[in-house]
Amino acid sequence: MSLPGDAVSRLRLIRIDSIGPVTYRQLIARFGDAETALKALPDLARRGNRQLALHPESEALAELETAATLGAHLLFLGTSDYPALLAGTETAPPVLYARGDLALLDRPAVAIVGARNASAAGTRFARQLALDLAEADYVVVSGLARGIDAAAHAAALERGTIAVVAGGVDVPYPPDHADLMARIAEHGLVIAEQPPGIEPQARHFPRRNRIIAGLSAGTIVVEGAPKSGSLITARIAADLGREVMAVPGSPLDPRAQGCNLLIREGATLIQTAAATCWRRSPPSPASPRSPSPSPSRSPCQTSAPPSRPIRLHAPPSSPCSRRRPSTWTNSSASPGSPPPRWRACFWTWNWKAR
Repeated sequence: MSLPGDAVSRLRLIRIDSIGPVTYRQLIARFGDAETALKALPDLARRGNRQLALHPESEALAELETAATLGAHLLFLGTSDYPALLAGTETAPPVLYARGDLALLDRPAVAIVGARNASAAGTRFARQLALDLAEADYVVVSGLARGIDAAAHAAALERGTIAVVAGGVDVPYPPDHADLMARIAEHGLVIAEQPPGIEPQARHFPRRNRIIAGLSAGTIVVEGAPKSGSLITARIAADLGREVMAVPGSPLDPRAQGCNLLIREGATLIQTAAATCWRRSPPSPASPRSPSPSPSRSPCQTSAPPSRPIRLHAPPSSPCSRRRPSTWTNSSASPGSPPPRWRACFWTWNWKAR
């Protein structure tokens, strides 16, 4: 895989502290390429009475050399190697580091996320679910965390799994997953937004979660607390118009509260892998919120499940209809209209988006 001719300029633009994914897109759209945008930035900063420090060219070159030493590929937004589904999202990372088999990015993917302190039953179910999906030719995407993530990766390793890490592509986290990360890099694919050598910090994990949701046609949650990272991933997936699925659990188990909440708010209840293999194509990269039905070769199911939008309110006949609305709102829900944009109104996370 060859780098674009302006790879150094792109890296310099991306590494400026005040520029995030949204601003990067706007600059490229306005000036046409990264080199022209870099030349225009000092003048734009003076007009806005702001201080701006450009990223040194030497550091960008050193970053490229480090990537080459690690055997990592740089996937720049706007190039043919960049994942198409992720490119269709508003906050797609301008650059990704990838170690492993890039061909996995061309296959349909389903994310499996869940609790770090997973139960034995939850771990066993995630392992079987990932194996069944892998045998149905789906790539399993997860975050390399303890518990559900590790079980999903291990089960799908031989047939295709993608690990999205919060730190650098060469930094295993947690450290005891160094061997699993090495095996995924050999047989699957490891993806990171952060440069090599960066240790993961708290603010990096929500950014990682948006990549997991953006790469996948659907997200399955197997155990998770209501305010866990797994629920962040599910809500981002819902906002993108992707399928959100959850495995039910006992009301007495705190690890099942997040999944039960998602199901109550309209997520698809999952008990077998067959429920996740619908006969339709993945969302179009150009329009991630409006997936259209089309024939597929999925061996899991012979007919498509009925479309089930995430409800804002309980039905009038429901005894719960007088409760306050759920955290997901529907901005336009007229009959026959395109699938609505769902937003997580009461759930916020911080990343350098602009």
